[in-house]
Amino acid sequence: MKKKIDYNILDITPYINWLYFFHAWGLNGKPQEEKDRLRKEAEALLATWEGRYHTHGIFAILPANSDGDDLILGGKRIPMLRQQKVAAGQPSLCLADFVRPLSLGIQDEAGVFATTVDVDVDGMFKEDPYQRMLAQVLCDRLAEGTAERLHEEVRRVYWGYAPDEHLTMAQTHAEEYQGIRPAVGYPSLPDTSVNFLLDQILGMKDIGIRLTESGMMIPHASVSGFYFSHPKAHYFDLGPIGEDQLRDYAHRRGIPVEMMRRFLQASLMKK
Repeated sequence: MKKKIDYNILDITPYINWLYFFHAWGLNGKPQEEKDRLRKEAEALLATWEGRYHTHGIFAILPANSDGDDLILGGKRIPMLRQQKVAAGQPSLCLADFVRPLSLGIQDEAGVFATTVDVDVDGMFKEDPYQRMLAQVLCDRLAEGTAERLHEEVRRVYWGYAPDEHLTMAQTHAEEYQGIRPAVGYPSLPDTSVNFLLDQILGMKDIGIRLTESGMMIPHASVSGFYFSHPKAHYFDLGPIGEDQLRDYAHRRGIPVEMMRRFLQASLMKK
């Protein structure tokens, strides 16, 4: 299953996590009055965007299995990375662990997604840095909010593994739902070049996303990642990886080691 969905701005506004909006402005710990004033300005700007701009999501739910540290999704092999430094007695996790192994002979499912916003921030408020920053941070939150809304619809309807889910927005933001949606560039998926593999499955251009040479998405206000439905799936920090895994991962990806080293520079163990 593959589907593209377009949203109105007001469809996504309830899904905005204002905690991260305030964090982007350095307002955590500041008086509530400051936060209320900024949120009021943000909501006023959002109201002017309704009907003019939209957010967009695309996803695919496909047959899946794991094969070692690789995820096989819709017949495409997607190498993953595994934790190497963990506390004593704790498992070394890999996202592929949340899908049934190929050796069991039982087909599982997993998904991929991308979301973005079509607001042209570059063409806005060229003489007003404050309003320009407000617009950019709002776009980032709208892209994340769209990822939240899309995931909710996937869980309850399109994939439908949680049809009876009923959560408040606070519970949704606290990730109390079954399954996870790890995003590219986040702690368990630091390699932005994975976006090239996701693009081959999704066709990100269909929602206006293009990729740079490093796999970064343009517009900046975009989110991409995976869907896993396993009841025990949870987020984790990959942490630093060693030279041995770097070389193995580069081999599995079919990418020269030194090129992969550039993609994973921030995640490599320090010598």
